[in-house]
Amino acid sequence: MSFLTSFLDNVRKFPDKTALEFIDPPLQRLTYAELDDMVNRTAGYLQSLGLQSGDRLALQLTKSLDFILLHLAAVRMGAISLPLNLAYPPDELKYFLEDSGAKLFFALEANKKKIEVILSELQELKECIFLDPSKPDGFQLRVTTGSATSTQSDATSIDSQDTAVIIYTSGTTGRPKGAEITHGNLTSNLEALHSAWGWRDDDVLLHVLPIFHVHGLFVALHGALHAGATTKMMREFNAQKTLELLSSGQCTVFMAVPTIHKRLLDAPNANQFDLSKVRLITSGSDRLPDEVFTGFQQTFGYTLLERYGMTETGMNCSNPLKGERRIGSVGMPLPGVKVRVVHSETGEILPDGEIGDVQLRGPNVFKGYWRQPDKTSASFSGDGWFKTGDLGFRESDGYITLCGRSKDLIISGGLNVYPPEVERVLVEHPAVNACAVIGCPDAEWGEKVTAVVVLHKGESASVEELMRFCREKLAPYKSPKSIVFTDDLPRNTMGKVQKAELRRDFCL
Repeated sequence: MSFLTSFLDNVRKFPDKTALEFIDPPLQRLTYAELDDMVNRTAGYLQSLGLQSGDRLALQLTKSLDFILLHLAAVRMGAISLPLNLAYPPDELKYFLEDSGAKLFFALEANKKKIEVILSELQELKECIFLDPSKPDGFQLRVTTGSATSTQSDATSIDSQDTAVIIYTSGTTGRPKGAEITHGNLTSNLEALHSAWGWRDDDVLLHVLPIFHVHGLFVALHGALHAGATTKMMREFNAQKTLELLSSGQCTVFMAVPTIHKRLLDAPNANQFDLSKVRLITSGSDRLPDEVFTGFQQTFGYTLLERYGMTETGMNCSNPLKGERRIGSVGMPLPGVKVRVVHSETGEILPDGEIGDVQLRGPNVFKGYWRQPDKTSASFSGDGWFKTGDLGFRESDGYITLCGRSKDLIISGGLNVYPPEVERVLVEHPAVNACAVIGCPDAEWGEKVTAVVVLHKGESASVEELMRFCREKLAPYKSPKSIVFTDDLPRNTMGKVQKAELRRDFCL
């Protein structure tokens, strides 16, 4: 059964209700019935181009109705959607298209010259079609006139184990891997979040995230369509407009990453906006800094709900909708999801409070990595638990706290140093705006704790001052042995700090 089955149910229940509304130019609005019709027509258009069940449809488009129609149409007809980040240059793009064996590729007209250079080298790609989402009438006219005879696909005929979407992981070592997300994975996660977050059909989601990523596509957009809610789409994030909408009472649900929440806090006159009436505001895709958690409470009168997910599994844990939203914690496992913490070497399950490798099991866990059976096998334990690569511990009441990625763990003088613990201390210094802690090779210590620091504009602090500040709050082995200053930290499109780049740039 397709995860779109619930969307079809909502089409029948709420045909005239607004499903999607783009609130910045070009302005667009579709009811559930209109969206359903356009998805069907788009599926017919794709069939006329030769796309069949199981084929891969690659999309490198802006946040637009074109993207949404193509994505939903591909999934409805049993093909596989392949969302791609706009930041990928031609060389990387060539890898994704080759590795996935994409049959059709929709890209931006603005990138045509760059992309045409690689097209002749892609043997499995049948056609590349360039679109200009700023002129949506062109694509919609093509779909409407070219597929009038299309018939609605039966979402119930799709097997839950069929792959619906392939999303490539960042690939910190070696080439990125394509995670195969099944219809069953998507359905189980939508149902778990529907229960955990109290999704309602009268919800209005303010959507400010990219839609080529799990957070913006699966959790936000799919979540709203599953609930029969309305989604207000913002193509480009604007902090002032976001605060105005959230404080106006028009929107009930808002999902963002810590970087966006920080920008809301830094907006002019932020304390004039009261967000306490918004039903649900979540944070994910990266660790929520303590100062953003408390800043949101003090400035907006709202306690952020932090959750934990990843590309291969969708959402795993969440702080409760009703109950304690614990600072520094990602909450408890979602319905149907099992979490355990094991010793990194022996695989022994650790008692509450002890830090180890976080592993997962449940219907949300992906099928495997596309065409990479060895890497798929290596990502699971012998008894079938998925190795997340995260470090963390379980508290006695079931809350899970993450301590960073295992690859970011610093072993200095034989002792483990968890970067988030050091980062939490550094940002308490009034001059520090942001920081990231990494381990750099060192002849004496094995690895030395190195802090990369961004200061607030107009503020100053010396290396000695920050080191002294840390030594007052941390054990000596945890305190930075080296501090470097930079103007900004490298982040991906979801706001996550790219520590591999920092190690490359600062571990000389």
